[in-house]
Amino acid sequence: MYKIARVGLHHFEEPCLSGERGSGTIFFSGCNLRCLFCQNYEISYGGKGLEVSESELIDCMLYLQDIGAHNINLVTPSNYTNLLQSTLGKAKPIVKLPIVWNSSGYETVANLKKMDGLVDVYLPDFKYSDDDLAWEYSHAKGYREVALAALEEMRRQQPNDVFDNDGMMQKGVIVRHLVLPGQIENTVDALRDIASVDKSLYVSLMGQYFPTDNVKNHPTLSRRLTAREYDEAIDSFFSAGLHNGFSQDLDSATEEYVPDFDLQEVRNIINKYKLN
Repeated sequence: MYKIARVGLHHFEEPCLSGERGSGTIFFSGCNLRCLFCQNYEISYGGKGLEVSESELIDCMLYLQDIGAHNINLVTPSNYTNLLQSTLGKAKPIVKLPIVWNSSGYETVANLKKMDGLVDVYLPDFKYSDDDLAWEYSHAKGYREVALAALEEMRRQQPNDVFDNDGMMQKGVIVRHLVLPGQIENTVDALRDIASVDKSLYVSLMGQYFPTDNVKNHPTLSRRLTAREYDEAIDSFFSAGLHNGFSQDLDSATEEYVPDFDLQEVRNIINKYKLN
C-alpha cells in the first residue's frame, strides 16, 4: 500500500515543469529526512495521508494526465522505491507523460538504479555540503557523500536535458538548493559540489525559505533570507561555473505556496475516477 496526501496540478514548480497547465503532483507521506524547517511537516513526519492501492495510484496518474498535466510529479517518493519499481513498470504503457522523481536527494545509488528506465526527470534537493549542518538541521548522517553519489547516478541515467517545442522538460535533471538564513558558506560549497558533477546541470536556487512554527524560536532558522544573502547565493552560482538555472523572487517566501493537504479531496478524485 501507498500513503499519499495530495493529487493535483501544481503551478509553482520550475517553469519547464509547471508550464501553463501545471505539474501533475502526487505527494507521498513520509520522508527519509527530518528537517527542522520542513514546510510540509504534517505529511513528511506528521503521518498525514490516505492509504491507496497500486491500482488507485495508477488511477491518480491517469486522472492527472486526463486533466492536462505536463508530467507526473512524484513528490518525496523515496520511501516507496521498491513498490514504485513495479507500479511504474505497469503505468508506463498507459501514462504517456514524463515521470518526475521529486526527492530529498538523500538516497542510495542502489535504490536509484531500480528507477533506471522508469524515471524521465530527476528533481533532487542538494541541501548541504556541511555534514554537521545536515545532521543538526535534518538528522542526515553523511549527507554530502550520499547526495553526491545519488546526483551522479541520476545524471548517469539522464545525461542530457531534453525539452519539447514548448520548453517543457521531457528528460533530464534539475537540482534544487534551498538557501538557508545565515548559511551562505554552505550554499557556496553546495553549488561547487553540484558543479563538480556537471557544470551544465540545471540548478534551481530557491529563496522561498520561511520559518515554520517548529523553528519560530530557533537561533538561526527563525527568520527569512535577506536580499543580500540571496544575491550572494546567485553570485556563488556563477562563480561555481554553473550557467543553467532558475532563481526565485523572495516574495515566494510565504505559506501561500504550501499545498493544501485535503485527504477528502484525494478520496473524491479516486472515487470519481473509478466511476468513469
